[in-house]
This record gives sequence, C-alpha cells and structure tokens, in this order.
Amino acid sequence: MKIQDFLDHHRIAGNPFAEEDAQNDTVFKRTCLESTFHPAWDKIYGNPDDPSTAIVFGEKGAGKTALKLQMVRQFERHDADHPERKTFVVLYDDFNPFLDRFIDRVGPKRPVEKVLAHWKLWDHIDAILALGTTQLVSKLLEGGGREKHRLAGPQARDLALLAACYDQSTGETFPSRWARLRRLVGYKTWKSSWSWWLGMVATALMAGALVSGGVRGNLDWTGLWWPWTLLFAAWAPWLWRRVRAWWTARRIVRGMRTGNRTTGQLTQALARMPEVDLAGQPLPKHARSDDRYELLAKFQGVLAALGYTGMVVIVDRVDEPHAVNGQAERMRLLVWPMLDNKFLKSPGLGFKLLLPEELYRFIEREDEQFNQRARLDKQNLVPGLEWTGETLYDIASQRVKAASVGSPPATLAQLFDPAVDQRRLIDGLRTLRVPRHLFKFLHRLLVSHCHSHTSEQPVWTIPLEQFERELAVFQRDQDAFDRGLAPR
Repeated sequence: MKIQDFLDHHRIAGNPFAEEDAQNDTVFKRTCLESTFHPAWDKIYGNPDDPSTAIVFGEKGAGKTALKLQMVRQFERHDADHPERKTFVVLYDDFNPFLDRFIDRVGPKRPVEKVLAHWKLWDHIDAILALGTTQLVSKLLEGGGREKHRLAGPQARDLALLAACYDQSTGETFPSRWARLRRLVGYKTWKSSWSWWLGMVATALMAGALVSGGVRGNLDWTGLWWPWTLLFAAWAPWLWRRVRAWWTARRIVRGMRTGNRTTGQLTQALARMPEVDLAGQPLPKHARSDDRYELLAKFQGVLAALGYTGMVVIVDRVDEPHAVNGQAERMRLLVWPMLDNKFLKSPGLGFKLLLPEELYRFIEREDEQFNQRARLDKQNLVPGLEWTGETLYDIASQRVKAASVGSPPATLAQLFDPAVDQRRLIDGLRTLRVPRHLFKFLHRLLVSHCHSHTSEQPVWTIPLEQFERELAVFQRDQDAFDRGLAPR
C-alpha cells in the first residue's frame, strides 16, 4: 500500500510530516507560520514599537528556527501596517564567515578552543554592524538607486563611514558601490579633493614650463632645485593625507578581526572623506567595546533618519558553524561575551537569542560575577522551549488541515482508528517533547502503516496496536539518541 494512496483517500496533498527543519518546511511557511505559536510567544516577540531582549533555550527540534521565521514575518507585517514605525531586523545566524576570518587572524594553527577564548564582545558588534550595514546599503541601492534617500549631513557622513568599514557585499566592487551610496544619500566629498587638484595644477604648470623652455631653448633647468621643491610642496598635503589614511586603515583592518575589508580599499575611502568629517569620529581600530558602542549608536541614528524606530537582532544556529561543530564548550566561548546587560539593554535595540539547551547548564554553574554582568533576570529568559501534549496535538492537526484539499478539511483524528481517541493521542504525543520528534514519529507511523498492508486490501485508518507499537519503538530510539548511543 502506497503512502500517497493513503493520503489521497483522506484528501491530503503531500505528506504534512515529511519535513523536519522549519527553514525548508513549505507547510509551515504556507500556513503555520502565522497561525501556530509557542505559548511563550508574547514574551519572546515583545512589542515591535519598543524592541526588547529575550533569551530562549531549547533542545534540537524544539522550534527555535520556527520562532525566528515567525518573528521575521511578524516584523514584516508590522512594518507594512506601520511604515512610519518600522523595525530593522538583522539575522545573525551564519557565523561561519566571521569565525573563519577571526581564526585566520588570531591563530589558524592553534586549537579552536584557545582561539575562541579570544572572541570578545566587540567582535560580535563588528559582525552585527557588518550584517546590518550591508543589508541597509543593499536596501538603499536596490533598483539601481533610482529612489533618492537624502540624509542630513551627519547621518550621510555616518553611513558613508559605516559602509567604508563594514559593508561586505560581494555583488560589485567596493569603490563603485561606495560611490553609488555617496551619491544616493547626498554625501559630498569634493572638499577632500583640494590637495589632489593642487598637485595636479602644479604638475601641469611644471610640465608647461618644461615644454615651453625646451621649445624656446632659453631655459636651463640644470642645477635648479627650487622648481622641484615647489612641486613636491604642492603634492605634500595629498601625500600626507594618503599616509594618514593608510595608517588609520591599517589599524582598522587589524582591529576588525571579523572584517573582509583590505587596507587599500579602506585607505581609498578614508582619503576621500574630508578631514573635518573624520576628526573625533569613533573608528574600530582598538581592541575595546567603547568605539563599537558609538558606531552602533551611529547606525541606529541612520536607521532613525530612514524611518526605523527600532532594531532587532535575531541570533540562531550557534551550534552549526564549522569551528563550533555542536560542541557545548565552543558554543559557550562564542555566546558568553554577548551576555552583557549593557549590550543587551541598549536603547532602541532588542536581541532575540535562540540558544541550544546545553548552554543553560553552563548558566546554572556560573558565579555571581557573571550573573551581575549578564543580569539574565532582566532579559525575558525562557529556560526551556517546552511543548505540552495538547500543543503538539494542535500543531499536528493544523498541519493536516493545512495540507488538506477536501471540504471539510481532513483532521488528525480521522487518520486513526476510533480506538485511538484524542486523549490517547495527546498522552502519546506528550512523550515526544518537541515538534521535530512529533513530525519524525508521525512520518514513521504513516510509512509503517502503509507498508503493513497491500494495495488490494488497504486499511484507511491506523489501528491502536500499531500506534502503541511504533510509539514504544520510537521512544526507545529517542532515549538511546539522548544518551548518545544511537544515531537518529
């Protein structure tokens, strides 16, 4: 008996339990994304008009990525309904590029744990600013930059400075992208060109004098030093600016351990910015957080000028980078610098940290100094992303309904023999704990049932005995997997 025949009999299009990852789950994205929420949703999502921080711990498959997708969708809906109070969302869920650069600069041949021990809060801020700046610049330049986004002088300067340091787009060359951004926001750099024009005029005059003297034959430059001295003096301001820009760029590149900007690219950009615009500005050239906090405030100022009243950073998949490889100690070294109350409570900025449950065990063993710095009691802490049997039953029912093509839509209960009543289903599903286990079990149950019957003698409901048998086998496999004794 084919599983598709079983689903067609109940007028269900496709197996609603085939996908286990919300990132690729079409059923979830089509319907459940906006209809099925965890009971702690309000605490985690908060108020988009006043972003707040939430720290969520959950085991694999508990729905952390689903929460991320749901938050992104709800923020998009909020922006569409309130264009004058938009929220800028940064997805900080791919650590590989930043960790790869960091390891290459700090110690490519050293043990990973020792390298990650040098990862600091300012490395996180640099990565967040890189993601946010690249996203914002791309959004502004979208459509070829035909839409003008004029900013006031300070905000235009700040955005140009942030883009010079943090824009990591590879869609086009950095000089052309930076030039397009300057024109788009109305940031003028002609004041920085006077030294170059002075040198060019002096060079042109010298060349004219040489040509004129050579034609007439009455000008002997032999032994004359002052014309060359004047030429050098004319070029000296430009050379001095380039040297200073190169030195500053070199320090920035060395200070940004997660960046991909080269010294030459950054030198060219800084040399184009008037000195008065760079004087006293914070730059990420020191191993400290103070400059990064100021740059983060500048980025928020630019967002405010563009109509964004808040900013949210969603952190997910900290266990997936190559350098971390799911190891709890490496995850701790990566995440712990971010657990700083000053950072997590930055005005107008909310963090949604979706973390593996293994990290909560480290928190339980931390000392008073850590607790005073992190102040997790202020961060909307969710120690465990738990699901009740009733909630899991609702999730399964919603998915069956979403995949149904009949009228009235199919229900989860109709897939089972009447002996498998709702209470028994709820009690059985409760033992599965998380949605991913729920989907795995129901998919396995459907396959097992269809393989137990022929197409000539089909059975269109799952009997109680098979439900109990498959649930017992799944629970045994799940227990072995939790103890690290069997693959899942």
